[in-house]
Amino acid sequence: MCDLDTLKDATAYISERNKTALSRRKFGALSAGVGMAMLLPPVANAQAVTETDVEITTPDGVADCYFVHPATGATAAVIVWPDILGLRTAFRAMGKRLAESGYAVLVVNPFYRSAKSPVVGEGASFQDEATRSKVMPMAQALNADTHFTDAKAFVAWLDTQAAVDTSRKIGTTGYCMGGPMVMRTAAAVPERIGAGGTFHGGGLATDAENSPHLLIPTMTASFLIAIAANDDETDPKAKDTLRETFAANNRPAEIEVYEGTLHGWCPPDSQVYNETQAERAWSRLLALFETALA
Repeated sequence: MCDLDTLKDATAYISERNKTALSRRKFGALSAGVGMAMLLPPVANAQAVTETDVEITTPDGVADCYFVHPATGATAAVIVWPDILGLRTAFRAMGKRLAESGYAVLVVNPFYRSAKSPVVGEGASFQDEATRSKVMPMAQALNADTHFTDAKAFVAWLDTQAAVDTSRKIGTTGYCMGGPMVMRTAAAVPERIGAGGTFHGGGLATDAENSPHLLIPTMTASFLIAIAANDDETDPKAKDTLRETFAANNRPAEIEVYEGTLHGWCPPDSQVYNETQAERAWSRLLALFETALA
């Protein structure tokens, strides 16, 4: 999850970038919420999609989510867990892009217990103190138990949708705080989750009794774990622990530190967005889904 160390790194990067006025026009468009989908590279042979705002009943209430899928037929489903800023325009664009690639995608509002999405305005940044003070209590209200119950509810809902081919496994992706949610989703419904992708995920392998990596023996999913360079500098042992645990349990996992990236580099509205590395991670995710969700 975003912390003071990654915040300091991002602030320094933004300050240096602004000195040269690079990317200001692009970031201005992002801040205004204009043309978000246009800022993502187009999908080759993109499928026509159907988009819907949906409400899903969970043990703790009603979660507002975004559901987007190919306009015809049924395909494998994917659950997307957003970063600490929650379900917003950028993640709708990312979900739609994945649907255009041939998947039925549910992008969830992880903060539905506290507020409907979006919980922050367009252009909000974790670097802003007011934004942090709003989202941190929402994030801290979630835990391993809520991750499990939400995962089970979202999988059950997807399996009732005509757009979902239930003969195929489900994939799941998570960003920042969504990383642990991906791993707990894979453990909560192991018979349905076939692939998981985490991007600059925080707290995947810790000393805590409920560390997500301890659940790997219960999973049947294949994994892609894309690590921000500064996250690795802060906790260089985490990747080794993950590699060792996946290997010990004969679970396929591609674990890589993405050179030159900062925590939060994947969403297109992030102030530390790294398009080149985000696209490489995206291509690896599609390759994983193509094999693991077949």
